[in-house]
Amino acid sequence: MAEGRLFDLLTHWVDKQPDSPFLSAKYSDSRDWRTLTFREVYDRSLRCAQFLRSLGLEKGDMIGIIAENCPEWNILDLGAMQVGIVDVPMYPNISNRDYTYIIRDAGIKYLFVGSQLIYDKVEKLVDQIDCLKGIYTFVPIDGALGFAHALNQQDDQNNETIVDISRTIEPSELVTLIYTSGTTGNPKGVMLSHDNIYSNVMSVKSVISFMENRKCLSFLPLCHSFERMVFYAYLSFGMHIYYAESLDTIGENLKEVKPYCFTTVPRLLEKVYDKIMAKGSALTGIKKMLFNWAMEVGGNYQIGQPQGAIYNLKLKIARKLVFSKWKEALGGEVAFIVTGAAAMQERLITLFTAAGINVIEGYGLTETSPVLSVNRMAEEMRCIGTVGIPIPDVDIKLAEDNEILARGRNIMMGYYNRQDLTDEVIDPDGWFHTGDLGMWVHHNGHKFLKITDRKKELFKTAGGKYVAPQPLENKFKESPYIEQILIVGGDDKKFVSALIVPNRGQVMAFANHEGLQFDNFDALLHHPKVKSLIHKEIERANKHFGRWEQVKTFELVPDEWTPESGELTPTMKPKRKVLYSRYNDIIEKMYAGV
Repeated sequence: MAEGRLFDLLTHWVDKQPDSPFLSAKYSDSRDWRTLTFREVYDRSLRCAQFLRSLGLEKGDMIGIIAENCPEWNILDLGAMQVGIVDVPMYPNISNRDYTYIIRDAGIKYLFVGSQLIYDKVEKLVDQIDCLKGIYTFVPIDGALGFAHALNQQDDQNNETIVDISRTIEPSELVTLIYTSGTTGNPKGVMLSHDNIYSNVMSVKSVISFMENRKCLSFLPLCHSFERMVFYAYLSFGMHIYYAESLDTIGENLKEVKPYCFTTVPRLLEKVYDKIMAKGSALTGIKKMLFNWAMEVGGNYQIGQPQGAIYNLKLKIARKLVFSKWKEALGGEVAFIVTGAAAMQERLITLFTAAGINVIEGYGLTETSPVLSVNRMAEEMRCIGTVGIPIPDVDIKLAEDNEILARGRNIMMGYYNRQDLTDEVIDPDGWFHTGDLGMWVHHNGHKFLKITDRKKELFKTAGGKYVAPQPLENKFKESPYIEQILIVGGDDKKFVSALIVPNRGQVMAFANHEGLQFDNFDALLHHPKVKSLIHKEIERANKHFGRWEQVKTFELVPDEWTPESGELTPTMKPKRKVLYSRYNDIIEKMYAGV
């Protein structure tokens, strides 16, 4: 596979079909989609590169991006890379402590922010951090330096200079510095070159066809390595990217755009499923019977396996009468959805696939640019419960303790300013140690990778038995009444327990059906019937695990965990140490006297 620079993906389409639509978004002053062509994005990226150089920035200098997804994000990214300026994307919802650490660690000279809220949050940092010289905003803000105005001041006659500089950029050069969110300690700056990401795009492109010139909806943060690589993959296919207005408008935007595909995290699809089930439970009579029958048919679907003419007829009827409405809710034309960052519930993948909506699960890390393995479009090359088959040009093996090791062109250059940490995870033979534990699953003549847990999250009970919390948590979350769960144990604890955030809507519906009296949701969680309901769900899931792994006791907590409240990383992974600390009294209560 040839090496490449990421901006070469854009110039290819500028040469091939410059006037085709590329990026679309809505802005606060209008309800209409505004669209930029490949040529318009390219021309603005050249102006952006001019502007960055006019600020005195040189090759290797760092700029920071803190913004929701928007065309300006990509224009800045594509402009900076053409003159060797390195961008450092950051989540809009992290703490000022993290912003301060990242800006100082990377030596960021200018910030580019996407909203008044973010600007107000970071504006004071200019006076507090020596390396930071200024802040530009993607939207007009009183008293702030505007990105659009700065681009308009540039002269297109100077674009040839930028093109000349871009010719000197090597594929091996650093293109971005992505700080891992991390569940403990300071974030680490992952150095990725053009070729790290470019090679990953080409490998993914060879096994998942996004199809040229089709529409897609983007809403996962561009600051995360997954959506960032997907953006370049979309670009490599010449796709038309629409940016959702917000997480709250995804449903509306899906119906407007009617995308061919999109990427997501399991949490969003779980919420879609919960809404579907809530509507189904509210049905009556023949409609409810039909809904329940379709769910049963869908639940019996076996991906990639022949199931006979009678079952196929039932599925065809279920798709026409019930599951067609699922597709309509996602725009009506979705061919597939790619999901990553966390494990997807197996029964949900089965149901969505039965409904004619292919859910493709994959795996990777920021340090691997990010994709390592992915299930394929062909059903016989998919295996539920796994993260798929390694992609081309990536080698994967299991260490003696079953840690997943990976090697290839997509492996990061290293951690910025931390050769010591780099040496801890990349061995002398070039194998990157992921920290994830896995196993191989042989299915339909292919070898699939299955993640069993994070190496650091395994714990040992007082009886000396190892427990992997992730498989337990994934199984328990299959219950419609369990929204979030944290498996607790280890050290001197003789058994496994759990903190559970119940699904508010489902528990309230149960309470109303049972005629329970309660003042508020907090009080409802102490009701014996609710405790009994969750206990039955726990017992149902416990049957899938060994006696030493089974949850023996639990406590219900009312408030959902979020990145904003600090219990989850921006990629929705639980910060176990934070949760242990926050609920220490409740945890100790569960083990009191044992």
